[in-house]
Amino acid sequence: MDYLFSDSFKPLFNSFAMIIVSEVGDKTFLIAAILAMRHPRLTVFAGAFGSLVVMSLLSAEMGHILPHLIPRKWTQIAAAALFLVFGTKMLIEGNNMEAGNAKIEEEMAEAREEIEEDDAGFDGTGGRSKHGNVIPLEDMEAGERKHHKSAKPAKSLLEGARNFCSLFFGPVFVQSFVLTFLGEWGDRSQIATIALGAAHNVYIVTLGTVMGHSICTGVAVIAGRYVATKISVKHVTLGGASLFLIFGVVYLWEAYTMGSEIDSIIPDHSYDSAVGVL
Repeated sequence: MDYLFSDSFKPLFNSFAMIIVSEVGDKTFLIAAILAMRHPRLTVFAGAFGSLVVMSLLSAEMGHILPHLIPRKWTQIAAAALFLVFGTKMLIEGNNMEAGNAKIEEEMAEAREEIEEDDAGFDGTGGRSKHGNVIPLEDMEAGERKHHKSAKPAKSLLEGARNFCSLFFGPVFVQSFVLTFLGEWGDRSQIATIALGAAHNVYIVTLGTVMGHSICTGVAVIAGRYVATKISVKHVTLGGASLFLIFGVVYLWEAYTMGSEIDSIIPDHSYDSAVGVL
């Protein structure tokens, strides 16, 4: 029973801690914080959290498929490699960051720009460039009108589906869901979730990531801007780098010991064969 508990607690803690260090101050965190300043917090939370639950399920299930395609030892090695690469990358980024809130302000500006572009494209108040990029109304009024042609956004299948969903869930919920999903797709936390899903029980990994996302999203919509101005992105990044590097070393050691256990289980028939020949 104790072994079962420890065997379940480890992936639960790993997935939970990975989300906390990856998402606090991340762009999706800031998107939820900005949307919560403009719209009802509960609606924003429901949209963002719902998107992250779907993303967690998809990512963990993608990782769950891998051991059926390649040996589990190699999935452990792949997970270790991913955590070591991400940890090293975060360590370099953290060392190159300046102390203070300059980085978080830059991320905040990017998140705000994405929201404004989405508003302009969805409600038709902006225009589109010749490349199809949305030009917010404020930018057009500031002098970009001469460079871009103002036009109603072309209806596409995706936009039609979004309009249809907005009828049932409301535009704020849909906007929060879509922006969070797009911001999280291909993100470091998604790839790390896939790696954890390949190395552990998919349901426990999903539970851990959902718990982490619930806390991060809740903090974002309640006091996101305050938290963003108080935390040091440099310290959070370095802390996350340390955690990722520890995970990488642990999974690499587990892959090594897994290979040793397999070798010890396989009997050695060389002596029996030699005796038979004699």
